[in-house]
Amino acid sequence: MTDLERLLELQANDTATDQLRHRRSTLPERAALVELDLKEKKLRADVAEPQNERDGLARDQKRLEDEIASVEGKAVRVDKQLYDGSMTSPKEAQALQADLESLKRRQSTLEDEVIALMEQIEPLDEMLSGSKIVLAALDDERSATIASLAAAETAIDQELVATLAARQVLVDAVPASLVAEYERIRGGAGGTGVARLQGATCLGCHISMAAAEVDVIKRLPAEELAYCPDCGRLLVR
Repeated sequence: MTDLERLLELQANDTATDQLRHRRSTLPERAALVELDLKEKKLRADVAEPQNERDGLARDQKRLEDEIASVEGKAVRVDKQLYDGSMTSPKEAQALQADLESLKRRQSTLEDEVIALMEQIEPLDEMLSGSKIVLAALDDERSATIASLAAAETAIDQELVATLAARQVLVDAVPASLVAEYERIRGGAGGTGVARLQGATCLGCHISMAAAEVDVIKRLPAEELAYCPDCGRLLVR
């Protein structure tokens, strides 16, 4: 086998390596993760306004409940004052009774307001609860996708290790100057540095040469390198 024939094997190895790297960078799990991120972003945007509304209602509820607790405390103190035997004036007792009734009415009004707020909060909680379930499902799917991606990357990496080890054997079997020339051309020719000349056609660019060009190439000494006049690749003739 000639050095150029070995170079063709090196080219096949490099093409396989490039394909593996491309496959690794375009694994479907990567696109799936991007899609999951977009879904989560949209869902979080959709629930942002309802969540803010719910939080505002909850703050109002807390404020009212604190006020109810304060009113209840005052009512307890007034009630105790009314019935602890310390009152000697009917007029003062009547005033305290009026205060107690006013506090009870205020408490009842506040409790009604709390109930109204709870009725507004309930449908929001149901919607937000559904969103949390969807977000949890997205998280589960993301975890599974990440695991699948890692497994696929590991499998490809193992193939790459084997391919690169085989490449080194091929490189060692070809003169360093020829490998350097191959690498130079390959870097600017879409990853292909050498191609077979089949009849009048370069299998690198698949362009047929003129008969005179083919004749010149075939007359070159065996040790002299030949190049495709169209794509510039090394030719194995």
